[in-house]
Amino acid sequence: MPLGERSGDKESRYCGVETEFNDDMPQLLSHNLASAGFDFVVATLMDPAYRPSLMQKDSGGSGALPFAGSDLVLSPSQWSSHVVGKISSWIDLDSDDEILRMDSETTLKQEIAWASHLSLQACLLPTPKGTSCANYARCVNQILQGLNNMQLWLRIPLLKTDDDSMDVDSNNLVDSWELWNSFRMLCEHHSQLSIALDVLSSLPSANSLGRWFGESVRAAIINTDSFLTNARGYPCLSKRHQKLITGFFNHAIQIVISGKQVHSLPKGTTDLASNHNDSSSDGVQRHPLRPYLDYVGYLYQRMDPLPEQERFELGYRDFLQSPLQTFEKDAVKYIQYQRAICKALQDRVPDEKASMITTVLMVVGAGRGPLVRASLQAAEETGRKLKVFAVEKNPNAVVTLHSLVKIEGWENIVTIISCDMRHWDAPEKADILVSELLGSFGDNELSPEYTSFIQPVTASKLYNDVKLHKDVVHFETAYVVKLHNVARLAPTQPPTMKSNQRYKKLQFEIPSDTGSAMVHGFAGYFDATLYKDVHLGIEPSTATPNMFSWFAIFFPLRTPVFVCAGSSLEVHFWRCCGPTKVWYEWGVTSPCLSPIHNSNGRSLLGWAVGFLDSTY
Repeated sequence: MPLGERSGDKESRYCGVETEFNDDMPQLLSHNLASAGFDFVVATLMDPAYRPSLMQKDSGGSGALPFAGSDLVLSPSQWSSHVVGKISSWIDLDSDDEILRMDSETTLKQEIAWASHLSLQACLLPTPKGTSCANYARCVNQILQGLNNMQLWLRIPLLKTDDDSMDVDSNNLVDSWELWNSFRMLCEHHSQLSIALDVLSSLPSANSLGRWFGESVRAAIINTDSFLTNARGYPCLSKRHQKLITGFFNHAIQIVISGKQVHSLPKGTTDLASNHNDSSSDGVQRHPLRPYLDYVGYLYQRMDPLPEQERFELGYRDFLQSPLQTFEKDAVKYIQYQRAICKALQDRVPDEKASMITTVLMVVGAGRGPLVRASLQAAEETGRKLKVFAVEKNPNAVVTLHSLVKIEGWENIVTIISCDMRHWDAPEKADILVSELLGSFGDNELSPEYTSFIQPVTASKLYNDVKLHKDVVHFETAYVVKLHNVARLAPTQPPTMKSNQRYKKLQFEIPSDTGSAMVHGFAGYFDATLYKDVHLGIEPSTATPNMFSWFAIFFPLRTPVFVCAGSSLEVHFWRCCGPTKVWYEWGVTSPCLSPIHNSNGRSLLGWAVGFLDSTY
């Protein structure tokens, strides 16, 4: 059963268990799922004693393969929902021993074919035996080309030895991320190749761990050796491990418990963190790994409920789109506008003249009226008199505006102008100008009162989603996206200058304790001053709380850029202007050269920054 419920989270979190080979699959599931409460097993599919070369000698090649039971012993839904196949851990496709290498390749293909026949959702591939994994990756890439929807999880230890990690047993491996990076590059960044992280008792730095949240991590395998013992004798995890597991939950990464019981629990007691029925009360032998499952469930259930904003944004996470329909549903944004207008009115009209002076306020881009309403509420709050011009070029929105003005009784205050603001000849000068000419990158609609920000990100999912289009155009398009499964590799920097025709060279320093990283593109944000100290923004360090009108912008790279530990990344951004359009161009010049993306605006797909006459 799932680990429990978290208020506001629509997705369940599951915990599996890694098991030894057992050719009685029904009994294996009954013991680990029905009795212990785990949700799935990571089960070895083939007898570990099997070697193709030995079987050919013994049987002349006619014997049945020693799989863990027939496909008929479980229902198709049981195989699909409750079993992750575990590929034999002995295989070594890069061995110098030719027999072992050939046996490994044959076994790998046989087991994947069997898993596909069983309609398993995923298979766990063993960790490469050394830093050289070219043949292993070649065989996996061959398999991926003809694979159905099954995911292949490559087992990678969460290891970076220069961060005082003591769990080093990987042929002097310094940074396991580089092993993963080599493997996935050899496999052409295939979207069905993902990661199962082996979480060890010591963890790398926070910056190093952060890289993995931008990668395609599907599972985290926690060995029982990584658990500490609390004062009552029960398993628990260190504060850093707890924070990491919470991060896994937030990114829908499933947990797998591995290893043998290493905690001797007090007799006659029940687990403090248990959220399952305890079968030991019925005289049945308790599953030795049940306390670890209970603790993982406890960590999930104690998480804070998802805030309302995040619940609303769940459906937009990591989707390359522009959710413009959220604009007029965002109460926080209009509260900020109302605050700014209040301050502007109070500064312009002193209290003693509030009943004598009428302020001319123009809302340019009035839409269906929320800024008009915010303006009139500010006037009421401050006791100031207003004369409002609501300028809107969308004829459908103008119909709504007329109805709103009539319903609210604003006919003597609000004048509706059905016109493009650039072509309107105003009858008088505005005292206060109110607009919402903002976008995810601040100046999508050429608004001047903003600061834009850029930062490099690891975003494996976004890169693969763009790659699915199989063309240059989509790699040269900027996307609005609610960033979630990303790793922010360096602090943001502002590329802003003072004219519409802009150019900026930015240099980002990747912290040395992060380790090497892959840059899939750049995230863009904005911060806009509405009036004096009232601002709106989505730049992560100063973002307006609980505002969801704007998500970040994502500028992809056609070819991801590998950045070594402690080195810098140099990128150039241009904002270019033509007679009928404004567009961005971008390119990396260090540590390697990339093409200039979107040269001359060739790849515009109608996104808001593209054409001067675009409208929301």
